[in-house]
Amino acid sequence: MAHNIDKMYEEAVESGLLPGISLMAGDKNGNTVYSKSMGIASQKAGRDLPFTPSTVCALASMSKLMTSVAVLQCVEGGKLDLDSDVKPLLPDIGKYGIITGFDDEKGAAILEDNTTAITLRMLLSHTSGHEYDWFGDLLGKWRASRGEQLWTGPTVEDKSVLPLVFAPGTSFAYGAGHDWAGKLVELATGVTLDAFARERIWKPLGIEDDLSFFPKSREHMTDRIADISTLNEKGEPPAVDAATFDILFGGTDCLGGGGLFGSTEAYHTFISAVLRRDAQLLKPEAYEELFRPQLDEHQEEEFNKYLAKSPVHTAFLGMSIPLSIRRTWSFAGMVAKDGLPGRFKPGMTIWGGVPSTEWFIDHESGLCGTIVCQIIPPMHPPVMALHAKFQSELFSMIHTGN
Repeated sequence: MAHNIDKMYEEAVESGLLPGISLMAGDKNGNTVYSKSMGIASQKAGRDLPFTPSTVCALASMSKLMTSVAVLQCVEGGKLDLDSDVKPLLPDIGKYGIITGFDDEKGAAILEDNTTAITLRMLLSHTSGHEYDWFGDLLGKWRASRGEQLWTGPTVEDKSVLPLVFAPGTSFAYGAGHDWAGKLVELATGVTLDAFARERIWKPLGIEDDLSFFPKSREHMTDRIADISTLNEKGEPPAVDAATFDILFGGTDCLGGGGLFGSTEAYHTFISAVLRRDAQLLKPEAYEELFRPQLDEHQEEEFNKYLAKSPVHTAFLGMSIPLSIRRTWSFAGMVAKDGLPGRFKPGMTIWGGVPSTEWFIDHESGLCGTIVCQIIPPMHPPVMALHAKFQSELFSMIHTGN
């Protein structure tokens, strides 16, 4: 089975679909069941950088799970509350109300007041009404009407003080809830999210030298940072250096939803600890909250409709899982309510990040995996399909003993 995994990724590297990649998988006892890295981490002239388990990569939305753990640590310590209105701490959040349409003749958004409180639980569940402006047509028009660029600027506020796309708590949209949640951790603790995670998550696990929101300021990380590559406009290989692409779009804040950088080995150590419900990070009841589906019946229905809304939604959010598989959302990430024979058991939790990265925790099988590459277009379907096959091969290894 391991040979099959090696072969399919080696072929992807040879074809130029993936310049490089690192993969790790482990079981609930903390044992590594698969580890392989191949290819290169940069296509820039003069950078001879092999892709290894210690290569520092943009983890993008894989940051969200880390932020959720940090939030729950603050909740355990009484510094934050999941169900309180966040407005007193974040006065600008949702200040534009709810966008319900756009008047093309006037070049102006149609907005209505929001009277519903936004809570931390909503922010972590994507039910707060926030949607990324690059993901929603109405928000794109609103930005353009103001002469603004999508998701640009140094701070969370620059990127995410947006009109809501529905009344908080009434639907699902994928947005910057974890960026706001990271700000709440900073306000509650008086330190940056980077500093908090370093002390409360990374140091206890011995990975503090391999994860950061500011890798270029860490002397021991700078020479290990990978560069992102891009396929052509049709998504075809060979990949080339994405010289002008800034994954943070000018961000300088700790972006809890997508600003983390780190190595495959370090992130996998974290994932493995979460699978084992390591007491160094959270108490048992907090792990229950982390993994518990947070959507009510209506929100869940809206989420599944959202996944099928367009081919872009399906590719970007679907994690190469058939739409026939019913899904919900937890603070950790997407939850597959149904199993997929030969790939995962019911209740599997999974998420990824823009450069076609992925992590998963199959609770029932006792298996977790981390896949890190640095390729765009985002969540590129042929690459995500490889990751799905990786998961299936691991599932077979565990369940057949081969």
